[in-house]
Amino acid sequence: MALLRKEMEKYRDIDEDELLKKLSEEELQRLEDELEELDPDNALLPAGMRQKDQTKKAPTGTFQRDNLLAHLEKQAKEHPDKEDLVPYTGEKRGKAWVPKTRVDPIIESVTLEPELEEALSSATDAELCDIAGVIQCTQYKPVPDEEPNSTDVEETLLRVKRNDPDLVEVNLNNIKNIPIPTLKAYAEALMKNTVVERFSIVGTRSNDPVAFALAEMLKVNTMLKSLNVESNFITGTGILALIESLQNNTTLLELKIDNQSQPLGNKVEMEIANMLEKNTTLLKFGYHFTQQGPRLRGSNAMMNNNDLARVVRSETDGSFTLTLSVPELERAFGKKFKSKTK
Repeated sequence: MALLRKEMEKYRDIDEDELLKKLSEEELQRLEDELEELDPDNALLPAGMRQKDQTKKAPTGTFQRDNLLAHLEKQAKEHPDKEDLVPYTGEKRGKAWVPKTRVDPIIESVTLEPELEEALSSATDAELCDIAGVIQCTQYKPVPDEEPNSTDVEETLLRVKRNDPDLVEVNLNNIKNIPIPTLKAYAEALMKNTVVERFSIVGTRSNDPVAFALAEMLKVNTMLKSLNVESNFITGTGILALIESLQNNTTLLELKIDNQSQPLGNKVEMEIANMLEKNTTLLKFGYHFTQQGPRLRGSNAMMNNNDLARVVRSETDGSFTLTLSVPELERAFGKKFKSKTK
């Protein structure tokens, strides 16, 4: 390698132009033939060496740029133009393009009187600024924020434990700092309570342990009619425990479980639909199914339960044959009825 580098050093300072001047006509032709085999797209080669010289004529004189441009211009003028297929007549076709001006949609929708519109169109920028300074904007009434829940958590828990006859509804919605043991204590107190009909703990950061405690409560409670646990941190396991407990409960009419911190998933939704189809007393179920199949099954289950409840009410007040149609009876009892005509 060192010998090759030393051998190449002697060619570094060679003057190529001086070397080409010493070549004869025959040697230049041979060199040109060799260059034809080279890559014409090689950017390292001079532009004059990327293409074969096909001019055999001797130069007639020195290069004169102005004379060349005059000659090209003369040739262009003498060359006849091609005729257009469609002769140009200067006729304008179609609609002329007009740029759109951006207008505020609120201002665009306002209809002004002709006199006022004419006055504004001729007003200067200074006058428009003066007008804008005296115009009063519409004052919208502020919407007050929802007042915080003022329920006394500890006192209400004592009232539930005492079975206070005036405490029909317990609303702990959006109280963030309720400890989990306190929420579980509410569930244990409701196991023996015979007064409270509606219990709501929306947005209280309740989790699965709270759901399990409420599920145990529903198995023995015979007074609660509405339970709302929406917007919490209950997973699919806790939700399934709540709904499964309804197999031992015939008094709860409404259950809301929607908007938990994480989606329940397709498998849990299918299990919910299966359990709802086995229940015959729940009338309202608050949850938005993500899959069409479980959604339809859950809706049909609630419809059947409501029809069955109407059957029971009709039998009680003696209006059974007047308030129910045949399709409603078939959905309620899950079988077909044959009409008898004489």
